[in-house]
Amino acid sequence: MSVKKAIVTGASGFIGNAVCAELAARGIEVIAAVRRGSERSAKMESEFGIRIVESDLSEFGSLDERIPDRDADVLFHFAWTGSAGALRGDGATQLDNVRYTLDTVKACRKLNCGRFVFASSVMEYETAALMKTEAEPGIGTLYGSAKIAANYMARATAAHLGVTYLPAVISNVYGPGEDSPRLLNTALRKLLRGEHCSFSPGNQLYDFIYITDAAKAFVAIGEKGRANRTYYIGSLNPKPLKELLLDMRNQVNPSIRLGIGELPFTGVSLTYQEFDIYALRDDTGFTPEVRFADGIQKTIQWLKEAESCRDFSFRN
Repeated sequence: MSVKKAIVTGASGFIGNAVCAELAARGIEVIAAVRRGSERSAKMESEFGIRIVESDLSEFGSLDERIPDRDADVLFHFAWTGSAGALRGDGATQLDNVRYTLDTVKACRKLNCGRFVFASSVMEYETAALMKTEAEPGIGTLYGSAKIAANYMARATAAHLGVTYLPAVISNVYGPGEDSPRLLNTALRKLLRGEHCSFSPGNQLYDFIYITDAAKAFVAIGEKGRANRTYYIGSLNPKPLKELLLDMRNQVNPSIRLGIGELPFTGVSLTYQEFDIYALRDDTGFTPEVRFADGIQKTIQWLKEAESCRDFSFRN
């Protein structure tokens, strides 16, 4: 289908902001739902011509009252509190996220918007795999558990309301604009400061996709995705984590010694047979464009230039 107008929740976040930019670049009208007081709102309006609607997650049940339009083609749902950091392990926060996701599906129906794209996570699969073992789960698995619940319950709610449901599993997205404590972002910043980085042996498979590719993947799903088919967003070429870490190190400085193996691995390893990693390509024609090494170079350049990083003592 041809998308002419889209609604994006969590539009001021790392991925949501990139999706807004991609939509706007294609001439698609964008309505961006952002939390009150978001610092990115003015920039999104001025640079991309995006219409801003301020609304906290707890108010998403009444998005239809804040958005007068009834002709949006697709709603992309990225808004989620505690996707990284300490709030991953806060049960009340994660349960609220599930409820607010269902509120958003219902609002989607009220807005007469027929397609709902849910930002799922590879951590759903890691959490499910861990729970099949006898290992004690870390408190951070509350995030993965909530994502599972939100995904299943949103799909059922969408079916009941006649909304096309499109779950998209995010692997690991990186690139300019990220300020989270996730692995690659934290490691790159430390390496550029000249700090030592310790890692597990890194034998588990891992996957990364550059932010602009991830945004294009989401738009492709919104336009061409099939109802209830889970689309994996990644590079199409998962590799052992240690290979990716060494590649990252080489883009910074090949002489740096990485502490691979200095930390124990306490999680679960996915085989990536859990996903149909080619479903997105087969149904939409999308394939990633940015090689990992090139994406790392772009990210390094941004980290050195970005306003938020001027207090860093990066070494060349």
